[in-house]
Amino acid sequence: MAASGGTRAIVAALLANAGIAIAKFIGYLITGSSSMLAESVHSVADTSNQGLLLLGGKRAKRAATPEHPFGYGRDRYFYSFVVALLLFTLGAVFAIYEGIHKLEHPEPLTSPLVAVAILVVAIGLETWSFRTAIVESLPLKGDKSWWQFIRQSKVPELPVVLLEDLGALVGLILALLGVGLSVLTGNPAFDALGTISIGVLLGVIAIILIIEMKSLLIGEGAAPPVLKRIVSGLESGEVHRVIHIKTQYLGPEELLVAAKIALEPGLPLEDVARAIDRAEARVREAVPDARIIYLEPDLDRTSVAG
Repeated sequence: MAASGGTRAIVAALLANAGIAIAKFIGYLITGSSSMLAESVHSVADTSNQGLLLLGGKRAKRAATPEHPFGYGRDRYFYSFVVALLLFTLGAVFAIYEGIHKLEHPEPLTSPLVAVAILVVAIGLETWSFRTAIVESLPLKGDKSWWQFIRQSKVPELPVVLLEDLGALVGLILALLGVGLSVLTGNPAFDALGTISIGVLLGVIAIILIIEMKSLLIGEGAAPPVLKRIVSGLESGEVHRVIHIKTQYLGPEELLVAAKIALEPGLPLEDVARAIDRAEARVREAVPDARIIYLEPDLDRTSVAG
């Protein structure tokens, strides 16, 4: 469900941004607005980013190999990290540079109503894309706040698309304000300031994404509620307690679980094997993402000592 939802959100964002990018470039050529140029480059970067997210999703489905025995699930994290870097370099840095350049060398706008019309249409398309991302994220978000969802989600595509679309919407409003104030006051500096504001906004979003994707790429463990369900699944039947446990996400829907478990003393080898099999089954029922489980049986030395 997460993968299909993420794909729908990506495709919606890709279609919206591709159309918007073309319209913005036409608007820039007609008006000469630096805000329009910054937004054009922003939309081109977003369109490229969605293509990279789709590529990452496809490459992550490759079968495991002897060189990569745990598969390629983290490809989705890698390409999401690349997207964050592109958003920063192509979006934020370019917009700030262009805004500063226009402040130093101001130029009057021509046909500003064209820019306004294009920006209004773009806001409508971005709203559709943003709404799609929200709808697809709701089943995974649950009771968490949106900030918690972005910080804790192990599915990278949805937080990326959500923040990209939010940044695009706010950026369009800033561009509209820049163009509008330039027309009303006759001062092109407002257009340049709007461009710089867009760059700062994209920089903040890119830094948030870079931090989150880097954390996933390095490797994150299960969240406390998920870890609690895993431990509860293990501690039943012949398993007295979990001595220690480590988890790590190998991909958005693939969790590695390694644990040392205390079993009843004196169990025959066949009973130990069956106890481990039952414990693994309980964990997979409680947490379907726990696809790879390694359990090491041991004695409960605390009870033995007691």
